[in-house]
Amino acid sequence: MTTDTDVAAIRAKLLELFCRLAYKSGNFTLSSGQSSSYYVNSKLVTLHPYGALWTGQIVLSMLPPDVVAVGGLTLGADPIVSAVSVVSAYENRPIAASIVRKQPKGHGTADWIEGPVLDAGAKVVVLEDVVTTGKSAMLAVERLRLVGYQVDRIIALVDRNQGGAELYAKEGLEFSTIFTIAEIQAHVAQQG
Repeated sequence: MTTDTDVAAIRAKLLELFCRLAYKSGNFTLSSGQSSSYYVNSKLVTLHPYGALWTGQIVLSMLPPDVVAVGGLTLGADPIVSAVSVVSAYENRPIAASIVRKQPKGHGTADWIEGPVLDAGAKVVVLEDVVTTGKSAMLAVERLRLVGYQVDRIIALVDRNQGGAELYAKEGLEFSTIFTIAEIQAHVAQQG
């Protein structure tokens, strides 16, 4: 079992990895359409062997005990939900992974959600890599609720502090994040 001391040490290593691999300065257009002077490509961390492990360990430690699955919108959440599910098996606390498509599958069953079928009312936490406006995670929440799952919490790796938290609060969702953009930028500046 991962202790609070372990989580703090793992979080410090994950922050270093985010600053070294994922954070970039420049001129970028975000998925929300907004322009930004920086970009956080979390997949460079969540697809890294240690980044995936550490992400899975930290997020698993943040989940309430009654959660049976984690889910999120493809593509940003895919490596996160997978990491949490794999780490949960090693911690003897199995958590299923669900991936929500942006469009329904165009063939076969035409499903919106990939992963094990859960019981009606199953408690699912939505995971997100980087939150800006919050709309991507809300799509995942809506799709998971439509199939009968209970979703009342979102966990993100990074909050850009640009309205996502306010949207979730308005929708009655609990929201927590591993890092804020201010923390990442401060660490980058400190490292020079």
